[in-house]
Amino acid sequence: MTITQASAQSADEVESERLRAVARYAILDTPADDAFDRIARVAARCLATPMATVAIVDRDRIWFKAACGFDGLPQVDRDAGLCASAILGDRPYVVRDAFIDPRTAGNPLVHGQWGIRFYAAAPILTSDGHRIGTVDVLDTKPHNPTGDDIATLSDLAAIVMDELELRLSALTTVRFDGVLRDTAGLDRASIEDYAGVLQRSLLPPSLPNIPGVSLAAHYHPASSARVGGDFYDVFALDRRRWAFFLGDVEGHGAAAAAVTSLVRYTLRAAALHHDDPTDGLAELNTVLVSDPNEKKFCTVLFGLLAPSAGTDAYDVTLATGGHPPALLLDADLGTVVRVRPDGGMLVGAIADATFEQCTVQLRRGQTLLLYTDGITEARPDGAECFGEETLCAFVADRANLQAADLVNELAALVRTLQADDDVALLALTADR
Repeated sequence: MTITQASAQSADEVESERLRAVARYAILDTPADDAFDRIARVAARCLATPMATVAIVDRDRIWFKAACGFDGLPQVDRDAGLCASAILGDRPYVVRDAFIDPRTAGNPLVHGQWGIRFYAAAPILTSDGHRIGTVDVLDTKPHNPTGDDIATLSDLAAIVMDELELRLSALTTVRFDGVLRDTAGLDRASIEDYAGVLQRSLLPPSLPNIPGVSLAAHYHPASSARVGGDFYDVFALDRRRWAFFLGDVEGHGAAAAAVTSLVRYTLRAAALHHDDPTDGLAELNTVLVSDPNEKKFCTVLFGLLAPSAGTDAYDVTLATGGHPPALLLDADLGTVVRVRPDGGMLVGAIADATFEQCTVQLRRGQTLLLYTDGITEARPDGAECFGEETLCAFVADRANLQAADLVNELAALVRTLQADDDVALLALTADR
């Protein structure tokens, strides 16, 4: 259901579908989670309020997944809660002075023991248009929040949605693992179908449009019946900045898929509130090291792309967590330059891991290629690795190609290498 379609439905139909979306994420009545607690604390700190919640609106209650300043209050009746009104629209809901605002003047939270005077909330919006809850802040005195304050709430609500998608993806992984055990007698085609569906859920469905930059990506599983641990993503941070990453989780199967999902959504969330990509890798490292369920590490290249001031080029800041270097291809100069800062440790291996970054310019006609080691460690003759030097020579002969054509050539190459590991490729070309 899209938001446009919802307008043609009755209120009862919209609410029924919204409740099904709430149920889909299986979040109600789950234990406390530091990721959501942190979001509530950040909301309260950024808007200088003593109270904040991450709230999910159920059929007859508003349940707090996280609450700051509401000790011992796990939920409130839906009729009494302010969130029930906040989810009626797609835009943030702001009550500067609840005592005089006609929308809230009769609310028991305003006149009761809490004495709420200020309330601001951003809806938690699913990709299919359902408003399942809010990130909100409250105070006992009026406020006049700025546009940046409200934008911060919206960003935090988007991060909550990313966390919920992460949980759902992990649950899907667990269910998939159970399906494989329960359907061991099915034919190979059925198992490959399950694996394919799960693998697609771990990769972006499409790449964004970046003005002046062509993008292309490819994922080659070593086995169609096995879920891999390679991943990539590209997404906008604002109108002029984009983030991208590519990496490889240790191992394969459902366990690697769960970590892959965790990595992807953690890096997406980190990119929204860290300008330095090494800080994003440090946050991911903390998450992986502290995860009690999965003890796996990964390698990552995590980058930021933005137009270079006063030129027609792009600045690329690239941080590494133990990953092979990116390759910068220049057809005019006939060069292939390895791009990776010195240092940069595996992500998730040790608690005090350190990460490094470097900055390069992506000029018109140049291509930045990121890849996983499945291609360089392939042994096409059964003995010698294909190797980084051979890969550099291969792409040097094709440095004049745009991203899509280069990735197509590499994808055709991978099919001949008899790789026993997955391969992910991501290319960015600054258009001429």
